[in-house]
Amino acid sequence: MNVGASIRVALRALSANKLRGILTMLGVIIGVAAVIALMSLGKGAQAQITDQVQSLGSNLVFVTPGQGRQQGNARQAAGNAQTLSVEDARAISSELGSGLVKGVAAERFGQAQLIAGGQNVQTRLLGVTPEWESVRNFHPASGDFITSTHIDSRARVIVLGASVAQNLFGDSDAIGQTVRVSAFGRTGLNARVIGVMESKGGGSFQNLDDQAFLPFSTLTTSLFRARTPQAAEQVGTITVEMINEQAVDEGIQAIADLLRQRHRVAQDDFVVSSQRDFLTAIGQITGLFTAFLGAIAGISLVVGGIGIMNIMLVSVTERTREIGIRKAVGAKRRDILSQFLIEAIVVSVSGGVLGILIGTGISKLVSRLEMNGQSIPSIVSPDAVLLAFTVSAAVGLFFGIYPAMRASRLNPIEALRYE
Repeated sequence: MNVGASIRVALRALSANKLRGILTMLGVIIGVAAVIALMSLGKGAQAQITDQVQSLGSNLVFVTPGQGRQQGNARQAAGNAQTLSVEDARAISSELGSGLVKGVAAERFGQAQLIAGGQNVQTRLLGVTPEWESVRNFHPASGDFITSTHIDSRARVIVLGASVAQNLFGDSDAIGQTVRVSAFGRTGLNARVIGVMESKGGGSFQNLDDQAFLPFSTLTTSLFRARTPQAAEQVGTITVEMINEQAVDEGIQAIADLLRQRHRVAQDDFVVSSQRDFLTAIGQITGLFTAFLGAIAGISLVVGGIGIMNIMLVSVTERTREIGIRKAVGAKRRDILSQFLIEAIVVSVSGGVLGILIGTGISKLVSRLEMNGQSIPSIVSPDAVLLAFTVSAAVGLFFGIYPAMRASRLNPIEALRYE
């Protein structure tokens, strides 16, 4: 019997017992639908995080403090070094030149309390240089960003994130209003609002709209006073935008060499990393998360396969006399084996196709839902569909082998006597 004939026999067997066939496929349908839906959510989350990171600038290199100098027999943790300064940022910009570096931005941040019109907001406060706007691809929706004039004069001006402006002033225009800024319980300062940033929504690690910006010089002299051992203004992060992606590796090496020369240390007191490293780490984490979700959903496929084996064993018992007749008229052992294997595969593949359709529908439905004002991303990728389809066929093949072998081994004489 050829494959086409075996498929027709399998479809007739399913149509003869429609309810049993649907119940048999149900485990595979649920398993495949769960694999498609969960893997699409994992892929969507990975794509959303990647987009959020890339929206903050491209071809970026980050310079952060490293380990502090040794105290006794122990070294301080990474990030505790106090030698990274605003002069380092200026040196990177001037000495590496336009052939490698597109822009350099220094920043320092901390938590602060903003008060205006009886409203009180606790938020993240950043002291930044004017280059921060273009390097981090983050611009005001209204008003202006911090300028070199503000830096030089240590102006008491502030730029608010979208949610901070909404919480402080509601629907009123925030430009020109005065905000009281305090940190660590200090008296603080009054700052005039000169701009409100565009809304970028809540990120995966922080809400990008829940922050405010002061001129770097204002923050370091009035609120977060910090100096390096050389009495330079200390910075928390230097962000360097390279001219293109190909310049990133060369830029990392050049920045490290320059800072070693400037700091004159035996061991680096800074860490240089790239946006690409961050994206790679995120991809590995979300990839493992997606695989874990798929593996959990795959358990139901195993349950569905056991159901297929059970029904096929029942089918072999019910059709024992039919098998005997086929063997008596010349059917070979491999013909019986292939017939029952194909029947099991038809059941699992049919369930797999239905599961793919249902899983895709669930993914599309979930992507339209919102939680805390954010949509739930969902991407149905071709590899997830191919994987689900292949696994469903493999489940039918694997769990159909034993019933098929049992059918092919029946003695034709004993089978003909079976009632």
